[in-house]
Amino acid sequence: MTDTALRPPDQVMRLERLGAFHQTRLSFMRALLRRLQRERWRFDRPLWRIDERGAGVALYRARAPNRTYTLVCFGHDPALRTDRVIAEAWDATFVLFDGEPSAADIERLAASVPRQEAGRYRPSELVLLRANRSVRIFDHVVAALAAGRQPDAAEVRQVGYLMRTTAVYGNGKFGIADRARIAGRPEFAGPFRAEMLAVWLVRLFCADLVEHMARAWAPAAARLEPRLRRRLGIGNSTGLGLGPFIVNHPALFHRWIVARETALARVRGLAAATAETRARLRGLVARACAAVAEWRTDDHRQAARIAGLREDLDRLVPRLADGALAAPRPWDALYRWGETALSTEGQELLVTLLLEPHGDVVDDLADQMAADEDAGFRIDGAMTTVALRELVQRHYAWALAVDYARPEATQRFWYTSVEKLEPRLGERYREPGGELEQPLAVGRDVAALAVDLAARPSDESAAAFLLAHPRHRHTVRRVQLSATHPYGEVHDNLVGGEFVPVDLLRCKLAFFGAGRFDPKSDRWLRINMYQDAPYPDELDLADPDDWLFPPCSAP
Repeated sequence: MTDTALRPPDQVMRLERLGAFHQTRLSFMRALLRRLQRERWRFDRPLWRIDERGAGVALYRARAPNRTYTLVCFGHDPALRTDRVIAEAWDATFVLFDGEPSAADIERLAASVPRQEAGRYRPSELVLLRANRSVRIFDHVVAALAAGRQPDAAEVRQVGYLMRTTAVYGNGKFGIADRARIAGRPEFAGPFRAEMLAVWLVRLFCADLVEHMARAWAPAAARLEPRLRRRLGIGNSTGLGLGPFIVNHPALFHRWIVARETALARVRGLAAATAETRARLRGLVARACAAVAEWRTDDHRQAARIAGLREDLDRLVPRLADGALAAPRPWDALYRWGETALSTEGQELLVTLLLEPHGDVVDDLADQMAADEDAGFRIDGAMTTVALRELVQRHYAWALAVDYARPEATQRFWYTSVEKLEPRLGERYREPGGELEQPLAVGRDVAALAVDLAARPSDESAAAFLLAHPRHRHTVRRVQLSATHPYGEVHDNLVGGEFVPVDLLRCKLAFFGAGRFDPKSDRWLRINMYQDAPYPDELDLADPDDWLFPPCSAP
């Protein structure tokens, strides 16, 4: 393997590219399942008190080598729910419990979990979730199984999930356990591992639920055929709540991007392609063609990207057939070809495809994606203003290139809603509330910092500068962090009129491991999680990574 440079931040950190990311081997769901299989976790269902309507309580127990976690599931009367984040009733609510809940714990949780944020929680509660049925496919699957047959494969493919979550809360939200409680545990040391475990177990509950309800109608009901069962993931509706996370955690985001870019550089540095990896890539490309052909959305912008992606794959297939992987450093040559021959969406799918056959080369990076965010929090007060100016010029040229005097450049503002304590975007010149703006306009704030730095003596300390200009404190911290975390910033104006928030959401969700991105506006989208992944009862025998795309023979 030869050294290959990482792609520069100016190339990677633009929203157009971040919003074209796909899941990879490093995505959190993928890394979690590899660990569960490697450590031989054991799963069972010690309690199932669910009636024919799907109401009641169930427990799913996950036994790690040194700990046990339990998903506590509450099914509810579907007549009561609405499919909104601000609803007060859902088809099912869940909590991931630290340990094994006692009867008293279950009784306590039954009084709180169905109320979600209105409930009361203890540090033993790690993740809080809620979900609603996808009514068309859920009822269809139950009816088909009750009739002794399998559900229609085309319907299953089109929808792809039985339920979709409307919220997955962790890290101290509403009084549940803070991240610090579990961050030192090896199984949860990576980002969002507890949340991903909870969602995976919710998927199992959904599959069990439809089979149970079918048997309640007809004791001789069929069970889901394994391949069709795996085609059912967990849906999710995700809005602006995810966006500020990336901006508020630059050190962590830097680690995510660096892991992905390092993985790509390692693969590009390989001197040759083995017969096995060449065959693996060709098979994955064929599967990608089938998956992209089924990818549907009503969003015009994403639909155009998908159409371009189909054309990209049509170019990639003959390129591989013509022996592209037989040359020296074939993976680098293929990537460099893609930079000029493929769309941005196609280039980032190619990144995913290049990593996929090389688990032995890149998988260790999945354990390097957490960050000690306290380490970069202290401001270096001794740094001079000239050093700060140099950092701004080096890492924020993209921010200085924007004319923030134009109304379009500051058209929007971020704030937190009173009702749900969730991030929202306001229209600065048409809506009230601008005085409540959150500090997420990084580019604008850096540009303002640069103006004030230029008026100060070059040898003045940052501490003295901030005494004179305390409003720049949060920006100086970010600028200083950029010296060691150059991939921590999105290189676009996040309050401009051309800003498309859904690109931020897709980037984060791709790191989770989501797929089937379906924007419903520029501010929220639907996704599918764990589609085609193995279930707990399959984990011993299945490849925990072979679900990037379904096999071409899948129903």
